[in-house]
Amino acid sequence: MDSWLVVGLGNPGPKYAGNRHNIGAMVVAELASRTGVRLSRHKSRASAASGRLGVLPGGAPGPAAVLAVPSSYMNESGGPVSSLLKYYSVPVDRLIVVHDELDIPFGQVRLKASGGEGGHNGLRSISSSIGTREYVRIRAGIGRPPGRMDAANFVLRDFSPTERKELPFFLDDAADAVEAVVSQGLTAAQQRFHTL
Repeated sequence: MDSWLVVGLGNPGPKYAGNRHNIGAMVVAELASRTGVRLSRHKSRASAASGRLGVLPGGAPGPAAVLAVPSSYMNESGGPVSSLLKYYSVPVDRLIVVHDELDIPFGQVRLKASGGEGGHNGLRSISSSIGTREYVRIRAGIGRPPGRMDAANFVLRDFSPTERKELPFFLDDAADAVEAVVSQGLTAAQQRFHTL
């Protein structure tokens, strides 16, 4: 059976590690922890690891997946994603990209099969590099910036103290959403997470 490729978007280095923009990378770190694998540097300008995601009904290990975080900056995510797809021979319909989403309230997770990039530079770079928008997105809501704060500044700030208390539960939900897509399919996963 084909493997999946799950990519968590963010910016590299400790300076950005706690930023809202890095929620995708945080979700992949949570999945790696659950799976018992460690992401290591890969020649495709990413950190990656292979494992099995989730548990199937009856207790068997879930589907095979490559977990990856590009080591490029967000707006150059496409090159590493394209290289990973080729290296691991993963078809585009088995690509899942986890990313921050301004248009969804903090802590909510939404899933979609394709569509526009909504001004997200990471998604724009990926769609351009792989030549299609037809890939699954796990959209992790970070909410809108307060007042007149510029969105670009907002996404590059760390989560607030209140948000940080909720973050472990949020990462759990987003990781559950990824596992649901690979083990039950997108439609079943949407029905589960879009009613929360």
